Amino acid sequence: MASYEVTGSVNPDKLIAGHEIPLLTTGVLLASGQGVLERGSVIEIVTADGKGKLCDSAAADGSQVAKYILAEDVDTTGGDVMAVCYKSGVFNRNALIFGGTDTADVHEDELRDVNIYLKDEISY
Repeated sequence: MASYEVTGSVNPDKLIAGHEIPLLTTGVLLASGQGVLERGSVIEIVTADGKGKLCDSAAADGSQVAKYILAEDVDTTGGDVMAVCYKSGVFNRNALIFGGTDTADVHEDELRDVNIYLKDEISY
């Protein structure tokens, strides 16, 4: 008879890429109608209403400038949602999610300006 039982498993998403900069969080009100935004989505604040939206450099409403990284999956289908976002830390550039055709390279300088630093994933 086994002396232990497997009750679940964990599959790390490798979003966090280091501990040199503290992981600090803040609440961000995400605008409705964006569907499910996944952990690692890069968020900016729309100038007109102050709500968070998936960062897309093609936008002209303030959401084209990266500011936060979503800390958990959030469903905005039914309305505005308060979400936890990282406002500082070191993150895996390949785990980030952007709107449109944006990549981490497009927003790396903006993120660095708000104490969010990007690294390539290190495999062990």
